[in-house]
Amino acid sequence: MRHAIRQVATGLAAALALSACAPGGGGDPSVITVWTGDTLPDRMAATQAIIDKFTARTGVRVELVGIDEDQFNQALTSAAAAGDLPDVIGTQPLASVRTLATNDLVDTEATAAVIEALGADTFDQRALELTRDGDAQLAIPSDAWSQLLYYRRDLFDAAGLPAPATYDGILAAARTLDSEAVAGFVGATAPGDAFTQQTFEHLALANGCQLVDDSGEITITSPECVGAFGFYRDLINGYSVPGAQDVDSVRATYFAGQAAMAIWSTYLLDELAGLRNDALPSCPECAADPTFLAKNTGIVTELRGPDGTGTAQFGEVTSWAIPVESSVDAATQFVQFMMSDGYVEWLAIAPEGRFPARAGSAPSGTDYVDAWETLPVGVDTEAPLRDIYPPEVLEALSTGPEAFSRWGITQGQGDLIGASLGELPVPAAVSAVTSGGLEPAAAAEQAATALRAIQDSLR
Repeated sequence: MRHAIRQVATGLAAALALSACAPGGGGDPSVITVWTGDTLPDRMAATQAIIDKFTARTGVRVELVGIDEDQFNQALTSAAAAGDLPDVIGTQPLASVRTLATNDLVDTEATAAVIEALGADTFDQRALELTRDGDAQLAIPSDAWSQLLYYRRDLFDAAGLPAPATYDGILAAARTLDSEAVAGFVGATAPGDAFTQQTFEHLALANGCQLVDDSGEITITSPECVGAFGFYRDLINGYSVPGAQDVDSVRATYFAGQAAMAIWSTYLLDELAGLRNDALPSCPECAADPTFLAKNTGIVTELRGPDGTGTAQFGEVTSWAIPVESSVDAATQFVQFMMSDGYVEWLAIAPEGRFPARAGSAPSGTDYVDAWETLPVGVDTEAPLRDIYPPEVLEALSTGPEAFSRWGITQGQGDLIGASLGELPVPAAVSAVTSGGLEPAAAAEQAATALRAIQDSLR
C-alpha cells in the first residue's frame, strides 16, 4: 500500500532559487528521464518492457529511474536545485501532485495538452477534479486504489444482518458478531502509521468531517469530526482486538478468521484470495480452501455517518506529472502512450491496486475497465479478479474514483496533507482516543493544535 510522503515545500523554495541560475532542462529531446515510485524489481522490469515498445515506436529513449517514496523529497529538492528535473514523474499520489504544483514545478500546458489529446471525456471526471486546481490541470490521472470495508458475508447472512454501510449498521453488526473467537471489527490504531490516518479519514469523511475548510482553516474540531472520533473509539473499545493495530496486524487478524469486519485497501484483494505465499489467509476453513475468505467476503465502498450529508469514500489517485523545463514533445508522447497503447500493460503490473482512471479509449467506452477485469492478480499464483470474486464485488469496484473524497486536496492544502502524513498528528489522536487516553473532543483539539503548527511552518 502506498503511504503519502512528507512535504518538501521549504527545501524546494531554496532549491528553486538556485535553479533560477542553473541551466534550463530539456536536454536531448531524443532521450527523456522518467521517475517512478514503483521500485520493486518486478515492477521496474514490467515498466521497462512497456517503455521498450514506446522507444521502438517513437525512437525516443527513456532512462527509467526508481525513486523510493521515502527518498522522493530529497531527490526532488536536489533535482530542482540543479535545474535537472526529470521529464516525467509517475505514480504520484494526490498530495505530491499538489506539492509539485504549489512550487510551480508542473507544466500545466503540457498536462492539458495530454488530456485534450486523449479526450477529457474518456477520464473519470472525479479523478480529473482531484488533479485540477481551478482551470489548471496539474497531472494526468492514471489509476486509483480504494479504501474498503471488508465484511464476512457468511457471518452477516447467518445473523440476518445487512451490509454495514452506515455508522449505526457497523456498530450494530460489530455488537452482534463480537465474541471470544471473532472480534466484531478490526481497524488501524497505531500512532506512527499513515494507514491509521487513511482508515480514520475513510470513516470521518462519511460523517462530513473535513480537515480544513475552503479558506484553509483547520476544522478537525468540528462536531462532525468529534463525532467520528467518538464513533471510532466506541467501535475499537467495544468490539475489536486488544493492542495497537497497524497495516499488518489488521490484515493478519482478518485473514485468521478472527474479525467480522476490517478496513483495508483494494491491495488486499489478491492476498485475500490466497495468491501470495507470504500473506496467505490462515482461517480454519482456509486450510482446505485457500479461497474461502474471498468467497465469503463482501465489500462496502461508500459509507455514511449520522452527521454526513451523503456517502463518502477515501481513495488515492496516482498520476503522471510533466515538470517544467521538460522535453515537452517527448514527455507528452510518452504519457499519451502510457495512457493508451501501453495502458493495459501498465494496469496489469498491479491490477488489484490500479483501477483505471480512464475507462475507455473513446467517450462512453469501457474497453480499459473491461480489460482490467480480465487481468491476472497475485504473485505466486495468478488469476483474474472476475474468476475469484462475484459480480457484485466487481460492480462495487467499478465505481472507481467517482465517490472519492479527500481531506485538503480540493481546498488547495496538498502541502499540509503531505506534511501531516510526515508528522502524523491525526494517527496520534486516533491512538489516544481509542486507548482511552483522551475524550473525542480532546483528541480532536490535540490534532488541531499540531496541524496548525505544521500549517504555520509552511508559510
